[in-house]
Amino acid sequence: MAKFIGTGVALITPFKQDKSIDFDALTKLINYQIDNGVDYFVVMGSTGEAVTLAFEEKALIRKHFITIVAGRIPLVIGIGGNNTAQVVTELQETNLNGFDAILSVSPSYNKPSQEGIYQHFKAISEASPLPVIMYNVPSRTGKNMESDTVVSLAKDFSNLIGIKEAAGTMSQILELIHKKPKNFLVISGDDLLALPLTLAGGAGVISVIAQGLPKEFSKMIQLGLEGKSNKAFAIHYKVMDSIDLIFEEGNPTGIKAMLTEQDFCENYVRLPLVEATESLQNRIKRFLQHLNN
Repeated sequence: MAKFIGTGVALITPFKQDKSIDFDALTKLINYQIDNGVDYFVVMGSTGEAVTLAFEEKALIRKHFITIVAGRIPLVIGIGGNNTAQVVTELQETNLNGFDAILSVSPSYNKPSQEGIYQHFKAISEASPLPVIMYNVPSRTGKNMESDTVVSLAKDFSNLIGIKEAAGTMSQILELIHKKPKNFLVISGDDLLALPLTLAGGAGVISVIAQGLPKEFSKMIQLGLEGKSNKAFAIHYKVMDSIDLIFEEGNPTGIKAMLTEQDFCENYVRLPLVEATESLQNRIKRFLQHLNN
């Protein structure tokens, strides 16, 4: 589990103007992340626009990551949904060779009870050939995974190794860290709370902004893991404004605008997402200019 301590990046899927996958841009972005200190990748999460990718495209992306990363850092694959039986089938039928863990989001839209959430992840645990990191993001799913539910799952199923926690409340984060089994990982799913969570005893972050600022963000998390709070917060405050910017018009709309400004990809997303407004693009440009001066 130590391989998932630090800075994970939920990477975008770059598109060309015709909305086909830009594999050259993806290669460039993968190498840039590794060269600047990120610890692992999350492939085809919500930031990767997985819900708009066809089955064949997902297979090509998995193969591309495995080929380009070539074992340099661990890979986590996003497999989740609100149909438990379908998620189980996908886990059983997907070629997971080359991946180190699964990231699976709590069911959206159905709004199950805590017992329903428990039974959902129980089924995933029993079906998964790889360790599983659960994902709590009530702003997207409509239902919070309460800390007692998470702790029960962590104690009952050894292959449920951690949670990407994005409820956005430090009280829930602290309760989780306090109650969790010793080796269970609490990973921030909120870039703004990543450093406080890490300093409180968490395992780091699965980040969106880190792919635009990999050197800075990875260094900040490493300092946090070392308990060097003053140095870590100096970086936190330096990059903090960018986090609000990239989420202002949705994800990955904002981070793609930043990466476009940095010449890593073109500024295309798939409907129902739309490209960043000119106003947001200009503010991201000014942030980067200020950061680099």
